[in-house]
Amino acid sequence: MTTHPPAQQTFSRSVPVRLWEDGFALDPYRYYADLRAQGPIGWAELAPGVPAYVVTDRRAALDLLHDTETFSHDPRPWEATVADDSPVLGMMRWRPNTLFADGAAHRRYRTSLIDTFDLVEPHDLRARVHRAVHVLVSRFGPRGEADLVGDFARPLMALVFNSLFGLPDSQSDRLNAALGKMMEGGAQAAEGEAEFGGYVLELIAAKAEERGDDLPSRLLDHPTGLTPEEVTWQVFLTLGAGHEPTANLVSNALSRILGNPDYYSTLTSGARPVTDAVVEVLHHETPLANYGIHFARRPLSFHDVWIRAAVPVVISYGALAYFAEQEHGADRHPGDASHLSWSAGPHTCPVKQHTLLIATEAIERLTQWLPDLEPVLPRERLTWRPGPFHRSLTALPVRFTPRSPDQPGDRP
Repeated sequence: MTTHPPAQQTFSRSVPVRLWEDGFALDPYRYYADLRAQGPIGWAELAPGVPAYVVTDRRAALDLLHDTETFSHDPRPWEATVADDSPVLGMMRWRPNTLFADGAAHRRYRTSLIDTFDLVEPHDLRARVHRAVHVLVSRFGPRGEADLVGDFARPLMALVFNSLFGLPDSQSDRLNAALGKMMEGGAQAAEGEAEFGGYVLELIAAKAEERGDDLPSRLLDHPTGLTPEEVTWQVFLTLGAGHEPTANLVSNALSRILGNPDYYSTLTSGARPVTDAVVEVLHHETPLANYGIHFARRPLSFHDVWIRAAVPVVISYGALAYFAEQEHGADRHPGDASHLSWSAGPHTCPVKQHTLLIATEAIERLTQWLPDLEPVLPRERLTWRPGPFHRSLTALPVRFTPRSPDQPGDRP
């Protein structure tokens, strides 16, 4: 690395690739191709007037993710350059939690989260998922039709995470709506951030007053001695990172499964594990497509690109997956974990096993209750939510033989 700009790439005259356009949700791969045409690191906009470097090369991504000396996760210098009403601030502004921390602070926050989630037994998490599936299938099963995004994947995550965090089912719609607004960016982002923040503040205030058998209470009592404010921001991160990407992982996997009758039959018969479908999504259609945001501590040349300080450097997990498929083909050994959807380095997802369990159990349980799910639309006609960060379906309409999970003899 050098600390003076190379003549060949400063991006001073490049037109940024606009990841906030509606066309990006429709066909992100065209945008990824435009970014890759610039080299391993492209020049983009996350929102109007909010530029960013976007890493589309695997080697560059790994170098960045492991280089804690050159790059920081602290966005505060960048925040000073951004308008207060920027639609991406909800996803990118600094908070005292593990995502935006470096060094000792990061280790402290991360340790508290890992220790707390390690207390969640797999059989207990599995039971929470099964209960949530039962609640939702009870609602839409007798109708014979459903939207597996709005009726299943998103409310299921709200039910599961509300349960883990010690809130009643009645609060799940509130969580679901707030996170959806915040993730999409756009005009409703600030409103969604405020609603979600209020939700978390009320939760922590209640747990500070009276502990329960839940994750916030365990964080409040963790030996690292987190303050109530620090616990608030760990929960803000964990609820958001747990709910939204996991819901998208489930719906993206279901859309792939149902769009391939041969694939679906092997899953429902038990010949092929649901985990294969989930891992396939992590390889080829990862739900958190552009994130892993870093900031150079000082201006420097990185992979022959001049990186300015206080400008986001985004890992495009979606582009990495797309170009890996182009270069190596779509066929992979089951269980292949070479994707970077969990990130890498010190900020690797600390709860990936919990996420995999939730996603696979949700899909397995749903397809056991409703083994004849049939998509209403071919996959190429499905639509995707706008926003630079995620790969998220707006809806996944299906039909099936009407069925209630409470019918005698029907329980899996």
